[in-house]
Amino acid sequence: MSLPVVCKAYEYVIDHDAMRRMGKADVLIAGMRGLGVEIAKNVILAGVRSVTIQDEGVVQWRDLSSQFYLKEADLGQNRALCSEKQLSSLNVYVRVSAWTNKLDEDFLSKFQVVVLTNSPLEEQLRVGAFCHSNNIKFIVADTRGLCGQLFCDFGESFEVRDTNGETPVSAMIAHISKDNPGIVTCTDEESHEFTDGMFVNFSEIQGMTELNSYGPIEIKVRGSYSFSICDTSNFSEYVKGGVVTEVKQSEILSFKPLNVALDEAIRDPGLVEMTDYGKTQRHLSLHLAFQALHRFTQKYSRAPHPRSQADAEELVAITKELCKDAKFDELDEDAVRQLSLVASGDLAPVSAFIGGLAAQEVVKACSGKFTPLRQWLYFDALECLPQENDGVLSEDRDSRYDGQISVFGSAFQDKLKKQNYFLVGAGAIGCELLKNFALIGLGAGEGGNITVTDMDSIERSNLNRQFLFHSKDIGRLKSEVAAESVKEMNPYMNITAHQNRVCPETEEVYTHSFYSNLDGVAAALDNVDARVYLDQCCVRNKKPMLEGGTLGSKGHTLVVVPHLTESYGPSTSGGQKAIPICTLKNFPHRIEHTLQWARDQFEGLFKQTAENAVEILEGVCRILGEEWPQNWADCVSWARRQWETLYNNQIKQLLHCFPRDQVTSSGLPFWMGAKRCPDPLTFDTNNTTHMDFIVAAANLYGQIYGITGSRNRADIQSILQGVKVPEFTPKSSVKIAVTDQELKEENEERKEEGENLLLDSLCSAAVPGDDDSNFHMDYIVATSNLRAENYNIPTADRHKSKLIAGRIIPAIATTTAAIAGLMCLELYKLVQGHQKITSYRNAYINLATQYFVLSQPCVAPTYTVSDEATHLSPSNMLLAEGDE
Repeated sequence: MSLPVVCKAYEYVIDHDAMRRMGKADVLIAGMRGLGVEIAKNVILAGVRSVTIQDEGVVQWRDLSSQFYLKEADLGQNRALCSEKQLSSLNVYVRVSAWTNKLDEDFLSKFQVVVLTNSPLEEQLRVGAFCHSNNIKFIVADTRGLCGQLFCDFGESFEVRDTNGETPVSAMIAHISKDNPGIVTCTDEESHEFTDGMFVNFSEIQGMTELNSYGPIEIKVRGSYSFSICDTSNFSEYVKGGVVTEVKQSEILSFKPLNVALDEAIRDPGLVEMTDYGKTQRHLSLHLAFQALHRFTQKYSRAPHPRSQADAEELVAITKELCKDAKFDELDEDAVRQLSLVASGDLAPVSAFIGGLAAQEVVKACSGKFTPLRQWLYFDALECLPQENDGVLSEDRDSRYDGQISVFGSAFQDKLKKQNYFLVGAGAIGCELLKNFALIGLGAGEGGNITVTDMDSIERSNLNRQFLFHSKDIGRLKSEVAAESVKEMNPYMNITAHQNRVCPETEEVYTHSFYSNLDGVAAALDNVDARVYLDQCCVRNKKPMLEGGTLGSKGHTLVVVPHLTESYGPSTSGGQKAIPICTLKNFPHRIEHTLQWARDQFEGLFKQTAENAVEILEGVCRILGEEWPQNWADCVSWARRQWETLYNNQIKQLLHCFPRDQVTSSGLPFWMGAKRCPDPLTFDTNNTTHMDFIVAAANLYGQIYGITGSRNRADIQSILQGVKVPEFTPKSSVKIAVTDQELKEENEERKEEGENLLLDSLCSAAVPGDDDSNFHMDYIVATSNLRAENYNIPTADRHKSKLIAGRIIPAIATTTAAIAGLMCLELYKLVQGHQKITSYRNAYINLATQYFVLSQPCVAPTYTVSDEATHLSPSNMLLAEGDE
């Protein structure tokens, strides 16, 4: 049974088997304040079997600071019941229910994963002990103002089936030595990506064939193109060929129960994950400070008051007592004091970050995919606090922003409301940013506004990670629906929706005057070129920019502050490497090559030929000439001849030009290393892949000419019996290019002028997208896999083919939530006008492997422009240039 479309995009990040394991998991999430609903939202979008939300409490004003599914009309009602309907609408394939009673053991035993949020330590210990004893995965998540905590206990024996989720590394082999150890040298096409300790399998080796069946071998890297393996001194001599491929190894991990891990974290710092390496020992101080907070709350039945120095000193004293018991003498007292000052706060960006991480741990617990947290993580963004103390903060004033005012004060809240921001992109990150903007009140006051632009419409595949959209919105513009959705979260939002691309062609819309009215720009884009252009606009107009991006479980954030930090442009390394054209045309050796070739075939035959007939004389002549189909049988006949040309004739011609025993001028075999020697295929109507190609190609060809096609394979096979396929005769005059330079010269020689002809009656096929019923992906999958069979390359299923050929950038709710949270923490600093670069953070994270790097941005470079005016930043120079 195939997965629901709403879950399929998540499958691009974790495999099909992992998704099926998730589909059998029942998850309990206790606590429906901002953190709890963030976790629930992300887990529901991921696609588990059921999510039960639990809360005994009622909605209070301060809950609205971070809980996006609660409204002012819900005040005094149960938080779980008020959240149930909205959460249920996120994914109709996940059962969502609410529970308003206590968590007794009979109830807990129904779940495979239990998550507690913002709960007392005694409750954590009680529930944690039961879960550990009953093999229930247990997660604790907590946020206190600008600080957050995460804990995981997945039991005594937890199997991780894939530690990083990456595609197995592979490389082509150039040589293997007969040594102890044997040295494997890869082709010099590009450096290999193997690392020490990986296990690999070998295949297709000629000569030293013993390795083809040897089994997984551990390697040790020796250089960019070589690594050592086992003793090969008694093996046969290596002749040529071969592919080496990583073999994923599962791991069994053991977790300590909460009561043990609580005490051992200080003695074994490896149990505590550090997120910001610029804050040495801060994570251990926070471990003790969070315990002290529980003691303080138990004693006074409240959190420390905002900006109460007396409460702060008492929290420090309690923490010091814990330090004595733990024999820890490196306490960061200032961090503990700051935690006390903000502990009563509830901030949407912190809930988004910790909620994204916690939800990813739920995914790991359910699927066995990725490396889980072992076992503590602490996070703080205390550098967000005002750089200058502005006095005592006001107390709660029955405002939806009370949780934020407790941290930053009412004056800062008023400043947030007056901000004018430009958000470019309303996709995955854009939706998360808009949610955060609504909760913090950005632009939600007099004079404030958010302008959001996105030219795309909503597709079904967007729904699993762009949570502002629902099934009823499919086909509508993203920016309009996103604006409507966040207005429901915060009716005071001032938001304007545009449908424009931000590019040179729209500079009459996004003028210097437009930018001059902005306080900042947020980029939620999915390609480098668009980011670079927007960055140039911000530099030219001296506006700060927040930028973030994700790729599956990986994500990054970048903050650009005029005259202070480096801009986006210098920090980017550009896009993906292009595949050499000759590799695509004649010498593929990876499935990525055959899929790109298949996509090129699709666009050339069914899209560009029709669209560009006025420019492509060859296509026009073919269409206007004898190949113009008159009926469905003509379309089938054309597809059959195409098959013969692509998979038999062209391969035979290639082998005629370069026989299997061809040698180069150096005396080496031509067909070696990255050049796989192909085999022509023989058409067989009983071969499923062969018929897949015929069905898809014939239907696509018919669509161009308005001829109704068919999927009936019996009828198509009957037509094929009458198709005459000409015998192939190799041409000695044909020259096949071996390098891209030769190909370029060949094309120049063959270039001819064409007549200016216009075809109005042709219909081109769109680039493959979400629609699986229009033959587009059918054609590309079959075309690629047949090409792979020619070259003895392992084929790819439809899922993998769509990911590669569709150039899909995998996005999952957990990562996008975390990245948007980090971006909004930088927004706090920008709105306050922080001028110390040490206050800002760029982030690089990988939720699959617990990789977190929060680092200070690079300083903006300066340049000497004259003896009198010694230094100007690039932003100054570009502004002057723009004003001319």
